[in-house]
Amino acid sequence: MQPLALWPAAARARIAGVLTDIDDTLTTEGAITPDALDALSALRAAGLRVIAITGRPAGWSEPFAATWPVDAIVAETGAVALLRTAQDASQNGLEPSSDKRWQLSKWYLQDAATRAANLVRMQQVAQQILREVPGALLARDSAGRETDIAIDHSEFTQLPPEGIAQTLQIMRSAGMTATVSSIHVNGWFGAHNKLVGARWIVRKLLGRALDDELDRWVFVGDSLNDQVMFEHFEHSVGVANVARFLPQLQHLPRYVTPGARGAGFAQLARALVDARTSR
Repeated sequence: MQPLALWPAAARARIAGVLTDIDDTLTTEGAITPDALDALSALRAAGLRVIAITGRPAGWSEPFAATWPVDAIVAETGAVALLRTAQDASQNGLEPSSDKRWQLSKWYLQDAATRAANLVRMQQVAQQILREVPGALLARDSAGRETDIAIDHSEFTQLPPEGIAQTLQIMRSAGMTATVSSIHVNGWFGAHNKLVGARWIVRKLLGRALDDELDRWVFVGDSLNDQVMFEHFEHSVGVANVARFLPQLQHLPRYVTPGARGAGFAQLARALVDARTSR
């Protein structure tokens, strides 16, 4: 990893979109800080697309998708997208057709029948983990999950490394994809991950192929479930607290911010905006 300051200004000036993790990347101690929120606004004002991709559930993500200055939030590690879309209010007999109102839309990567079948199987696996892994607890945001399950390892409880490893083993033995974020162990049925979700939302939202324009996007994250993005993106950035996972990461971000969590994200945003305004 190189310091963020070594990212060439010419490369930064070409960036047109930011893909970002949420927990411990945008947020600090579980909440978005004013500097990170201002950074999102500055990126949008500078004309950049901003899409958050998180392991958090759709239910948890809804209020942020409705209020944060982002184009979309892709939740549940690539399975559900939430975004504000314009609705013609005249369709409800409320206003003239020139008036557009905003509504929160939800898009799914998997069809309804697949999601329903997977839900039953996932709950069975979750119960097995709770029975067999000492100290395992469902994440407190589990009620808002539609396409995955999550076991808390660092948010409100501490699950030791052997418990995390056992949880991963149970999930994978059941045929699930499983990853570790900065706070949860997430498992789901399907081959999607943050990269699949990023490709999906760029195609569906913008009508473009992400892999055709990788040099125009940057990904920023902090944990193990971000390494597929660190590996794939020419421009990848870790906030300083990524250091916690360095011994376990096979693929590192190319650059690292001096600040941790939301402060680090704000530094990244400033570097991008400064490069665009000075070209």
